[in-house]
Amino acid sequence: MDNSKIKKLEADLWESADLLRAGSKLTSNQYCMPVLGLLFLRYAYSRFKLVEAEILKTRPIRNGRKMPVEASDFAAKSALFLPKEAQYDYLVNLPENIVAASIKNAAGQQMNSLGEVVNNAMELVEAQSEQLTGVLPKSYTDFSDELLSELIRIFNNNALDEVGGDVIGRIYEYFLNKFAKNIASDDGVFFTPKSLVKMIVNILEPKSGVLLDPACGSGGMFVQTGDFVNEAGLQANSSMTFYGQEKVEYNAQLCLMNMAVHGLTGVIKSGDEANSFYHDAHNLEGRCNYVMANPPFNVDKVKSESAQSAGRLPFGLPGVNAKTKEIGNGNYLWISYFYAYLNETGRAGFVMASSATDSQGKDKDIRESLVKTGHVDAMISVGNNFFYTKSLPCSLWFFDKAKNENIKDKVLFIDARNYYTVVDRTLNEWSEWQLKNMNAIVWLYRGEVDKYVELLNEYKAVLGSDKTFAEQVHELSESAKALRQEAKKAVEAADKRDKKKTQSEYDEKIAEIMDQLSVAKEANWLYEKFDEGTYADVLGLCKVATISEIEEKGWSLTPGAYVGVAPVEDDGVDFEERMAEIHRELLSLQAESNDLMDAISQNMKEMGL
Repeated sequence: MDNSKIKKLEADLWESADLLRAGSKLTSNQYCMPVLGLLFLRYAYSRFKLVEAEILKTRPIRNGRKMPVEASDFAAKSALFLPKEAQYDYLVNLPENIVAASIKNAAGQQMNSLGEVVNNAMELVEAQSEQLTGVLPKSYTDFSDELLSELIRIFNNNALDEVGGDVIGRIYEYFLNKFAKNIASDDGVFFTPKSLVKMIVNILEPKSGVLLDPACGSGGMFVQTGDFVNEAGLQANSSMTFYGQEKVEYNAQLCLMNMAVHGLTGVIKSGDEANSFYHDAHNLEGRCNYVMANPPFNVDKVKSESAQSAGRLPFGLPGVNAKTKEIGNGNYLWISYFYAYLNETGRAGFVMASSATDSQGKDKDIRESLVKTGHVDAMISVGNNFFYTKSLPCSLWFFDKAKNENIKDKVLFIDARNYYTVVDRTLNEWSEWQLKNMNAIVWLYRGEVDKYVELLNEYKAVLGSDKTFAEQVHELSESAKALRQEAKKAVEAADKRDKKKTQSEYDEKIAEIMDQLSVAKEANWLYEKFDEGTYADVLGLCKVATISEIEEKGWSLTPGAYVGVAPVEDDGVDFEERMAEIHRELLSLQAESNDLMDAISQNMKEMGL
């Protein structure tokens, strides 16, 4: 199943589920967790079936029958074991009359509604995983049996079996993000978009050790790290130890469910003891190999005495209001914590409000001390519309206590505010290739030319041509243009009943070329700037600055202050030709408008008006 079909499946499932919510008396808050719980169960069942098939391949045979699988077999494969009554197909095939079926729960009591049966399934799953105890939703009796049955049916879409477990996980994340739009808090807390998370993980390159996210939200940093480590040929649960703090209990539940769905285990603390301003809940100061986070921005009224008592402030407190004894902005508390948690070779990557890169007062003093350590590695400016619920810019900060000597007194600045892919009117993201391209800049800055060369080879393999990237961009652009013209003629020539089918067939062909063109453009974007693998500052994009240069800029860490402004590029459009096209389009629209007005007037005359 290709990407466009998967996107359609995501949208169809969401639309169906959300329509049911609209027809019920449930709010988004009441509906979110139970719906995610069902998707969780569906995904867990998908993984269960895949792992079960793998286990059965080598299962011993006795008396002509394979030995049944056991819970311990699944734990070894980072998957949840599901008792029969917690398996999704069991729920799908339940009789309509639950009372007449005389179904009993784990405690031996008869169940009288579908909601009770689903609650029981969740309890059985929790019994298989210590970290899920008390986490899964068990409020399904709030739903009518009809509504709940329809939800179960929706998520049993046959297409989900065709796409496999990994994509079901993606759909789970899609729902998580859709609910984030509806229920995300408005107090500086924003669910972290996947492309920002991937950028952080890609630059930190986690392999093994302790990872802490002291503002872990729904666990995106853990999930992406798990994927990164597993793709590197390691086993995430064996090589990584995950710790999280999340003040909001609801978000902590999502985090544990999200981790469990992806086969990850970790220690997540929530509630007041997990308020990172006042508690180092896991006692991890100076002990972390990696720190990743998207903390709440610009938090005010933090009690200065309590924050100071909690420690992790190697550069001192930010500005304190002498009268109220409160810190007016918590950004540099977070920045200090992330640095303090690192061990002697640790790396940190985090999202921060753009204003923090050149804020003044005590913030500036802390920033100066931080830069002088030589451990600030890279800074990336991110444009608007990357968050699901807010349109605001931000910055990505990276620390590395084990920088090589060649860059010990240097910082890489990247201004990526104009480098992104538009998803829709209110949302931007980095495509997979754009993520790789920015990562490539970091590799070259670090002297890791071999990784850059591997990326060039990956581009060549995907494009399947020995021609230069620029040549391929030109040829693919011309092919797309020619195919559009061919499509227009074919649709015009087709019978009325075949026009839609003809257009659809051409749209699919054009989409394939455009996908290739997108890859070729990204390859050319990278190669034009860095050729075969030589780092160079690029005006408007990237600059490696020394600590002395940063001092000259008043200890600012704003990428735009260093990279400069790129010259305006020629977009290759012939102005006169384009204006002629626009004029022709306008005349055509005017003619259509006149025809429509004539038709309306004639209809009104016929009606005697």
